Amino acid sequence: MRISPRLILLALLASLLSGCGYNSIQQKDEQVKAGWAEVLNQYKRRADLIPNLVQTVEGYANQERQVLTDVTNARARVGQVNVNADDAESLKQFQQAQGELSGALSRLLVVTENYPNLKSDQGFRDLQAQLEGTENRITVARGRYIQQVQDYNTYVRSFPQLITAKLFGYKEKPNFTVENEAQISQPPAVKFGAQPAAPAPAPPPQQAPAPAQ
Repeated sequence: MRISPRLILLALLASLLSGCGYNSIQQKDEQVKAGWAEVLNQYKRRADLIPNLVQTVEGYANQERQVLTDVTNARARVGQVNVNADDAESLKQFQQAQGELSGALSRLLVVTENYPNLKSDQGFRDLQAQLEGTENRITVARGRYIQQVQDYNTYVRSFPQLITAKLFGYKEKPNFTVENEAQISQPPAVKFGAQPAAPAPAPPPQQAPAPAQ
């Protein structure tokens, strides 16, 4: 049986591509995509909780309009970001918007400390548990994605894979940036317990007695 020269060429090409890391690049690229999809899924889960959270707080603390408005606006800005994880500037804007939402949520949760009836509401307590769980999932998903991107970037920069990556247009991917690397393993604190008491004011300085006349 005569083997076609074309089949021999294809087999040789497949062998060369495999030896140069082409298949591994594909696998790592797919892992990064799956990791990013999970990050988006968990952020969306948080965004979906916010309307119910705002509505519940509003029922007990309607006077906190500015804080409630800040959370709603921050959530809207997150939804307006058309993120492309392969574009560094787009990822930066996405991260900034999510950070603003996290800050607005933190301020809202601090305000709830002033309303005991709100903290005892079962619906609010259920939202608390869901929010805490979601923040943990976000932290895990972000941490896993950061590691996957680091693994991918290291691989496509190494020889001989870098030749294959350049040949087929695979570039380094931008990654999340954090001021403190420990943040990727520590979820934001979401606590509804009693706030620490403010320190007592210092007593006024005593005046020296007036000298006798």
